[in-house]
Amino acid sequence: MSRRILIIEDSADINHLLAETLGGAGFEVTQAFDGLSGLKAVSSGQIDLILTDIMLPYVSGDEILRRVRETGDLPVIILSAKDMVSTKIDLLRMGADDYITKPFDLGEVIARVETALRRVGKSPAAPSQAEVLQYKDIRLDCTDMRVTVGGTEIKCTAKETRILELLMRNPRQVFTKSHLYESVWQEDYLGDDNAVKTHISNLRGKLEKVNPSGRYIETVWGLGYRLYKEDE
Repeated sequence: MSRRILIIEDSADINHLLAETLGGAGFEVTQAFDGLSGLKAVSSGQIDLILTDIMLPYVSGDEILRRVRETGDLPVIILSAKDMVSTKIDLLRMGADDYITKPFDLGEVIARVETALRRVGKSPAAPSQAEVLQYKDIRLDCTDMRVTVGGTEIKCTAKETRILELLMRNPRQVFTKSHLYESVWQEDYLGDDNAVKTHISNLRGKLEKVNPSGRYIETVWGLGYRLYKEDE
């Protein structure tokens, strides 16, 4: 079954170009030309990934992201002419799965869409993923990528869940920022560690919101991150 991509972009030329390109790559495409129409398409429940601009009529792209993150982990890729680092960090902290700056390469857009879908299990899961990982009061169901802390479910983005899975599968290992980035983002690490720091911070916040006394992810200064070791 082909995956369903929602494009929310008020520029008709860009919207149609993306629709033609993604359709040619085998995806089903739904088009919206303003934020309100985009939200209505999301509410249909027939969408596997959202590709949205920030500056939209009626409802902005960051507001769409905020509302989507209130209810689940549907992949959201931001597509914007805003290339300021602070803007990218803000959107990543809000839960965006990726951020593509205009002007963009169409091949890169397809690759990033495919990668985001793989991260949330929209591609067939490997048999080894059908298991449950446990660390302290954190439980990660690798089949549906569901995270609970003390029985309370928390809504993690695809990248946050993948980071947590990596740490829980290797509880004694210290992961450098470059290792985490290349494992989770599946791209070469070019030295910008803001994405890793932001997602680690967001993940910590969500875990500790449920259990404020919990100590889960430890920063090993000068090296990277690992699960907190009680014996140290």
